Amino acid sequence: MLYQRGSALIEIIIGAAIISSGILAAEVSYNTYLSYALNNQSNVQATYLLEEGLEGVTLLRDKGWTGFIASLSTTTAYYLVLNTTYWASTTTPQYVDGLFLRGFILSDVKRDINDNVASSGTYDPNTKQVTASVSYWQGYATTTKTISTYITNIYNN
Repeated sequence: MLYQRGSALIEIIIGAAIISSGILAAEVSYNTYLSYALNNQSNVQATYLLEEGLEGVTLLRDKGWTGFIASLSTTTAYYLVLNTTYWASTTTPQYVDGLFLRGFILSDVKRDINDNVASSGTYDPNTKQVTASVSYWQGYATTTKTISTYITNIYNN
């Protein structure tokens, strides 16, 4: 009889340990998933800001190629600032929501004899490569996302 009482106590202790381990594992999993979800929010915002940055440069192109695109240096980083009614480029870093540093760089484009974009060839003054970037603090380091496209002087302005 003594042995039966002692074995029941051991079973209760082992059962409680198994249940406690399960609860602890569930809590750790929940915290990990929550952390990933919160980090993903910054990634989604950065992606939208990248797209908006390219759209802002496209709107500058639409306002006037000569005044707003061709006049910009290809060796300088630019940032977009939203004035009261339109986008403008500036060399002063502009943070979005105090967290995201959004900028863009223009690069000259060259074309080969078949009129394809190439690394060497004839300079095309009516086409620029736009590389937009968004940098933000995530975890213990800075994360930078970039996207690149070409814009052309389609309105001849």
